[in-house]
Amino acid sequence: MAVRDSASLLVGLVVLLHTWRAWAAVEVNMKDKVEVNLGEKAQIPCLYTSDDGIGGLTIEWFYEKGLGVKKRFFQQAGLMKTVDNSTHFTERISVNHSNNTMMLTIRDVKLEDQLDYICAVKGLTDGSGEGRTKLRVFVKPEPPTIEGVQNGISVNEEVTSLVGSCEVKNGYPRPNITWYKDNMPLRINKNEVEVESTVTTQSSGLFSVKSELKKKIVKEDKDALFYCEVTYFVAGSTMMSETRQINVNVLYPSTAVKIWVESPKGKIKEGDSIELHCKGDGNNPSSLFLIKYLKGNANWENDTVLLENVTRQNSGVYECISTNTENFEDISNNTEVFVNYLDPAVVMPNNVMVMAKGNELKATCNALSSLQTKTAWFKNGQEVSEGHTLILKNVTFDTAGVYKCVVTVPEIEGMTTSSSLRVHVEGQPEIMETPLTVIETFDKTVELVCDVRGYPAPTITWIVSDGMVPDSDNHMTTTDYGTKSVVMVDVTSNATAVCNASNEHGTDMRTFNIKAKTTATASPPKTIKKESNGFIIAVLIVCVLLLAILGSVLYFLYKKGKICGRAGKQDLTREKSSKDNIVVEMKSDNTEEAILLGVNGEKQPPNDQ
Repeated sequence: MAVRDSASLLVGLVVLLHTWRAWAAVEVNMKDKVEVNLGEKAQIPCLYTSDDGIGGLTIEWFYEKGLGVKKRFFQQAGLMKTVDNSTHFTERISVNHSNNTMMLTIRDVKLEDQLDYICAVKGLTDGSGEGRTKLRVFVKPEPPTIEGVQNGISVNEEVTSLVGSCEVKNGYPRPNITWYKDNMPLRINKNEVEVESTVTTQSSGLFSVKSELKKKIVKEDKDALFYCEVTYFVAGSTMMSETRQINVNVLYPSTAVKIWVESPKGKIKEGDSIELHCKGDGNNPSSLFLIKYLKGNANWENDTVLLENVTRQNSGVYECISTNTENFEDISNNTEVFVNYLDPAVVMPNNVMVMAKGNELKATCNALSSLQTKTAWFKNGQEVSEGHTLILKNVTFDTAGVYKCVVTVPEIEGMTTSSSLRVHVEGQPEIMETPLTVIETFDKTVELVCDVRGYPAPTITWIVSDGMVPDSDNHMTTTDYGTKSVVMVDVTSNATAVCNASNEHGTDMRTFNIKAKTTATASPPKTIKKESNGFIIAVLIVCVLLLAILGSVLYFLYKKGKICGRAGKQDLTREKSSKDNIVVEMKSDNTEEAILLGVNGEKQPPNDQ
């Protein structure tokens, strides 16, 4: 009985000891993971509780490389610290203690630092405990790239075709690629949408991913935009990046064609160049085009044709035919081309019209056209009448001339035609007024012009003082109203030139007086200062007034005997005798006899004075 009680007491003591130890064990708390970007600083805290002071504790740091293999790289027993120098991050770590926390710091984190880190704490009386934290390192990848296929993809392909490829390089962990079409993600569907991805691990441990999109192309894909979205991870977050958008050159047969006139725009006229275009609604380089002129036998095996200098004969229906070389099906369409025309203008009466003075002139002008026309008459560039009919009443020589009829089509610029009518007015010659009939000249020759109206065209002859001007020197030209003659006359002395004009209805004459001037008979040139006219007039008036006053004073003094008086003074006057001799008259106060002396001092009789 006593032995049984002793055994029970012993068991109770053991249970109590274990219970106390469990209650007094060391507790260690650590984060499950710490995330950091490559090159940054990682801090892993180890928080523990123990009744033993730091001097009674042994703290160790380990890293685990996998397969449960741990390697210690730091130990602190009491106040003594020991660092293992054989690790890859020995120079980049530090461990600090503060308030029951051991803080492990890793500077300039490398990809190989991504490990499990274990903190183990052992007390003298409290037992031991440990915790672990997983360090995760992230690397942002390079911007993604995309490349589309260069060649076209036919909708008739029975299998999927490569659309393009996306690639993202040097990321960690591995980035993910998703394909989009028109902002909608593409779902993989066998024989419709297929995505093949290739992952490459670089020597640095970073990942590169390449993804290829294959798709069964349909006509609706011709306007679709494809691109890639790349999802990658960074510390504490997930990021996304997109590529540029690409378009696929989809090849599909035409279901309809159209043909049109590319140029000219608007209405077509004769002489234009017509450019016809033919195009289908498909996109297939293997399609063949043929343009046919249904009115004739002309064919052009092309989708464009140029017709130069067209006429109304080019009007008609043109057909475009497109042939699909894959199934040899034809589709066609046509358009009608109309070439507008304007025939040459016809004037009646034709070409020349001879009128008598006082009569009425009536002429018509017409031109056949496919469009509405406008007609106007011009003379010497000035419009004289509007409409098809030209009416001129009571015609005169001024009516004579060339009348131009111009027919235009207002709807088409540059569409015009014209014709002319020459009008002659019958009558005897009339020499037109000339600015000068009296000509004074220093020149040895002078040009004379005689302009004559009349019809039939007058004949002009010249007669000068020394005879008739020969025909070789008489330069006659026919004008709209008559004849014009120009002659050069030699000037040796004063002369007279007569212009005679004649036709079957009568004659007319004009006289020119020519005065030959020489240097001896010419007045000397006067020098005129370039002053204002008002100033010159004022100066002249003042001079005249001064001369008048001076003359009055001299005359007054002469009458009073103050000038040349009888006190022994003499008056000397010069007079011109009837024989143009210069004489001097001398008078004395003591005699009334006048003595006239000639130029040579000889005495002249009184009758020669």
